[in-house]
Amino acid sequence: MTRRFRRRALSSLLVTLVAWCQVAPAAHADPRPRSIEAWQQSTSVRLQADASLSDVLALSASDVWAVGQQEIWDVWKNRGTIRHWNGSGWSEVPVRDNTAAGNLRGLAAASPSQVWAVGDGHDGLPYLAHGDQSGFDRVRPQGLRAGDWLGGIDAKPGRVVAVGSRERNGLILTGEGSHWTVQETRKGALYAVDGGFAVGDTGAQPLVVHQSGGSWKAMELPSIRGGYLRDVQVDNSKRAIAVGGVYHGPGDISPLVLVWNGKRWREVRVPGEARLYGVTGDGKGRFWITGYDPSRPAEPYLLRCEKNACAAIRGGAQDGRRSVRLQAVTYFPGKGTVWAVGHVVSDDDRYTDVVESFAPKNVITKS
Repeated sequence: MTRRFRRRALSSLLVTLVAWCQVAPAAHADPRPRSIEAWQQSTSVRLQADASLSDVLALSASDVWAVGQQEIWDVWKNRGTIRHWNGSGWSEVPVRDNTAAGNLRGLAAASPSQVWAVGDGHDGLPYLAHGDQSGFDRVRPQGLRAGDWLGGIDAKPGRVVAVGSRERNGLILTGEGSHWTVQETRKGALYAVDGGFAVGDTGAQPLVVHQSGGSWKAMELPSIRGGYLRDVQVDNSKRAIAVGGVYHGPGDISPLVLVWNGKRWREVRVPGEARLYGVTGDGKGRFWITGYDPSRPAEPYLLRCEKNACAAIRGGAQDGRRSVRLQAVTYFPGKGTVWAVGHVVSDDDRYTDVVESFAPKNVITKS
């Protein structure tokens, strides 16, 4: 088994290990300069036992989506879940499909009524679903086959792109409606896609492919042995950020942040040994990155990056929490608020989904 597939298995296990517990009280930030945001509140979507959240997407303050998985240990009940926040509470959105989804990993929206989710199907095929607040229906693109894997998705009006892997190659699914095309890229796997950039790794180096004309081509990157990328946020053709890590050996991983300036990718140094999972941005050059810091595992952890410099933002440790892993993050347009989702491990090895929110100190949020 290659290191790439070991990492994927570990990531999947960490994302899907969740169990029911009570909603946690509000978290408090460590002292920090006034210009840095403060943690506001820690809550739960209240998924069923053994569940997790793997992605989150805010279209507005009253239109937020989250996906994940419930009851992962029960082969008969195991299924993906789609949740919606309407400004006052979370509700489950039905998936109208008898075959049912397994773990749902990614979210994208072309509009409030055109939302897409991607993950695994119980029939051995990748799972792609499309819908709105009334429910989702499975879409079955031609060209996919058993063993293919999809983990990331991007959607624009008239066009959807999902990425993953096929055997030892990257896989890119493009289309909408009844017409889809499948393209294999160079050796490796792709985990996320945004704005014409898809990221992953070759098993030995980080990998970024960029759409050029009708095809996707690998980009030149800094040589980083053991590097991998797990998410990407694109502001425009001259500004993007990709996040992941560098594998040095069992239990030894350092954070990796690459920024794009329109001409080349360069590495931004991030101290410590945090694991970085997801990234979002405000479209103006400010980015937030979710993660987990094994040196301070009980504290929610984010990075805020601006002008090629990153600073850690930490929530306060809470009684009963042994570790907090935040898998994905979304920015609320116009509010300056960020929500991050993932899971919490309690002192007695219980797991629960978690939604952490923070904002500038003069903004009070409820979730």
